[in-house]
Amino acid sequence: MRQNLHFVAAVGLVTLVAQPLPAQRAGGVPAQAAAPDPVRTLVGRLDLESYKATIKGLTQFGDRRQGTDRNRAAIDWIEAQLRSYGCATERLHYTYEPAPRANRAAAASQTGQTGQAGQAGQAGPAGRAGQTAAGTVTPAQGAARGRTATGGGRNRGVRAPVGVNTDPDKQPDPVLRALNSQPTTPGPREEVYCTKVGVSRPDEMYIIGAHMDGHGWGEAANDNGSGTALVMELARILSGPDVQTERTIRFALWNNEETNTCGSRGYVTQRGPLQGKEDPPGSGRYPEPRWRGMIQHDMMLFDHGMPRPDGTVSREQPPEADVKIEFQANSKLAAQSQALAWVLEAANERYATHYPATVGSHMTNTDSERFQDLVAAISVRENERGTQIGSGWDQQWHQARDVYATYTDSDFRLGLNAAETTLAAVAQLTGVSVR
Repeated sequence: MRQNLHFVAAVGLVTLVAQPLPAQRAGGVPAQAAAPDPVRTLVGRLDLESYKATIKGLTQFGDRRQGTDRNRAAIDWIEAQLRSYGCATERLHYTYEPAPRANRAAAASQTGQTGQAGQAGQAGPAGRAGQTAAGTVTPAQGAARGRTATGGGRNRGVRAPVGVNTDPDKQPDPVLRALNSQPTTPGPREEVYCTKVGVSRPDEMYIIGAHMDGHGWGEAANDNGSGTALVMELARILSGPDVQTERTIRFALWNNEETNTCGSRGYVTQRGPLQGKEDPPGSGRYPEPRWRGMIQHDMMLFDHGMPRPDGTVSREQPPEADVKIEFQANSKLAAQSQALAWVLEAANERYATHYPATVGSHMTNTDSERFQDLVAAISVRENERGTQIGSGWDQQWHQARDVYATYTDSDFRLGLNAAETTLAAVAQLTGVSVR
């Protein structure tokens, strides 16, 4: 008997069971035509030019560095776009107060190669930024980035230099250089999210996230305009008037990722305790539904292979490029996170149009870390975060040349392929239907 892999929601995730394909009845008599697949219908609504246009729209704000007017203007623009899709928006408010430089140096010394130390009494996932008071975050105790015991320090193949460009003169475009010239200042911060409420299980929610801030004197087109645009495109499609989901979906655009994921830390601290609480009681409304999974998107475009011995990287995206799906092997919920990763891998195999997906166990240095000990959490990206991006495989990372014009359609299509992967998986996890 021919069989078809069919997705079934179970315990907040998805398992695969074999079912007969409906093409024929017993005796070879043709069966009635199957109903249209709602997942394939929605994936078909993704469009390369729309994805590119959303990235291009984000680049008008330069690198969107946190604590600047250009960052605040980008948040306003993102929110306006989300509202235009019919997605109900909210903002989360917190205060970012960076620790004095001497304290950051001491914290880095204490963490050594592990990056595990947290704020006193407040050690969080991977020991990143601490919480000093309600709504106030500091990054000091997570200073040892990219050299963690989670795999970020392992080298494979040729390494190229990496770092954050802080030299404005490396940006040859005078208009962009001027746009990025305002320095960051500490103080109040905001980030925006919007929500698609489930029709039968509004109390259960999947979070689809990306960080919208960047730095390096470029346009932050890939890091992380590409992930932000992906989440916005999914919000556009899933907020369509003919689309229903059984479970709730939240589309979150984090701020302050480049300061040790302080924005997502603020969300976890403020919103986590509210999970599953009906407000007002008996209303059927859940301001913070119980988390069932978190999927982060961070750098989606550039998988050009390992640097050559001279440190250069191919200008063309090779056909063997793929989407990396990562969970953290030493997190408290590693098994659940791995299961979620396999859901996305299976969705990629069934619905994605160009590039395959691979699953890895070293998720690090992105906003999903804040969730990894609380709920199944994964990240989707262009390369393995620790062993490839951290080793110079993407030479636009945090550089002035991370601008829209750097990338070709093959690069943008890799990001769109990741969008197909996440959309297909989330549509199945949340029980989508198209009227």
